[in-house]
Amino acid sequence: MDQYDIAILVELQVNGRLSNRELAERIGLSPTPCWRRVRDLEAAGVIRGYAALLNPEALGIQVTALANVILENHHPDTVAEFDSTIATIPEVLECHMLSGDYDYALKIVARDMAHYAQLLREQLLSLRAVHRVSSNFVMASTKTITAYPLYYGGD
Repeated sequence: MDQYDIAILVELQVNGRLSNRELAERIGLSPTPCWRRVRDLEAAGVIRGYAALLNPEALGIQVTALANVILENHHPDTVAEFDSTIATIPEVLECHMLSGDYDYALKIVARDMAHYAQLLREQLLSLRAVHRVSSNFVMASTKTITAYPLYYGGD
């Protein structure tokens, strides 16, 4: 990637709805090469997609939990069962396999504590694969961004 690709990514991370013409003007290219570069970045998988960023409070989501999970064992079938079930739970926004004391970290949202308790009881703790879940609740968020830091190693 060169400085134009980095500039495209910086701009699209701030506003993914920019028209090609606006994007081209902002990074100093004409529209056609800008469009080609965006398509190449998409084809290479650098740009995975575009999405609207929603306000959870406006949607009635009052609880964000960070749940640490310990599995019963690390047998491939156990891990596969856990992964496939987690993929079906819309309240689980993120799932990360970890090293260290816990096997997974989950970011989970819920309407309220009763909803979270129900989700925990009926969907997580009911899994044979799950040994223990330790939940921490977000009291306030001091930084939430979706943009990745970008580095260009050229001149």
